[in-house]
Amino acid sequence: MTNYTLFSQIIGLVDRKYFKELVSEKDTDKYCKGFDSWSHLVSMLFCHFARSLSVRDISNGLRSATGNLNHLGMKSAPSKSSVSYQNQRRDFSLFQDFYFGFAKRLGQQLNSKRTKLKIKAPVYLLDSTTISLCLSLFDWAKFRTSKGAIKLHTLLDYDSKLPVYVNITDGKVADNKGASSIPLQQGAVIVADRYYNDFPMLNIWDSRGVYFVIRHKENLKFKVLKERDLPEHHAQHILKDEEIELTNSTSKEKYPNSLRRVAVWDDVNLQKSISGSGDVHIRN
Repeated sequence: MTNYTLFSQIIGLVDRKYFKELVSEKDTDKYCKGFDSWSHLVSMLFCHFARSLSVRDISNGLRSATGNLNHLGMKSAPSKSSVSYQNQRRDFSLFQDFYFGFAKRLGQQLNSKRTKLKIKAPVYLLDSTTISLCLSLFDWAKFRTSKGAIKLHTLLDYDSKLPVYVNITDGKVADNKGASSIPLQQGAVIVADRYYNDFPMLNIWDSRGVYFVIRHKENLKFKVLKERDLPEHHAQHILKDEEIELTNSTSKEKYPNSLRRVAVWDDVNLQKSISGSGDVHIRN
């Protein structure tokens, strides 16, 4: 019985037909004597997943860790000299074009028309998740006294449902701190929860032309500058639509511009809406 490893399952997700088309287009297997482009791709992916430090690690790792290589589309594990030679000679644009082309194809397959969200600008969802690690094995991932963890701060494309950027930090880094280094597209709309309600960061986003929808904290102090008219025949769950200004001196210094505050009725999370945590503020 063939032992299908996690690595072989990952390789199984790669569009090999599309890769062959690029190989034929770029003619990267010309004069190839065994270590073809597909084997090269698998070898270098193994290099990253196994955190190999040398071509010897790649060769020995594939030879010993994966057993029968037929399920990876390889006849045999490459020698270290073959890997080294092709790393120098084979056109790197093959792998570069495959990466961007494959990512685009995945996005097209998952892309769905916006039925309820009528916004033309690109929309991104920002959130983080903590992954527990064994501290005895990953001593660099210190989180608590006897527990290790890393945190993934992820920016997700709303349309394709694919991550466009992931910032990996140790588990102690706060959500707003982990998001500060994530590059954001001008004109995009960022949707996040209240843990990203960081006025210095939001002020930077504002200065860069980035729109945001963030759930504000219950103790937010503000004054209403203008109350907008509510829709008459749709979006009846919207209770308030206001233009506000922060009144706390410290908060106002960090974010001097006005904000748009929308209060929404949510039957599923009734208690949250009543407490005010269902409110959001939107950059104008």
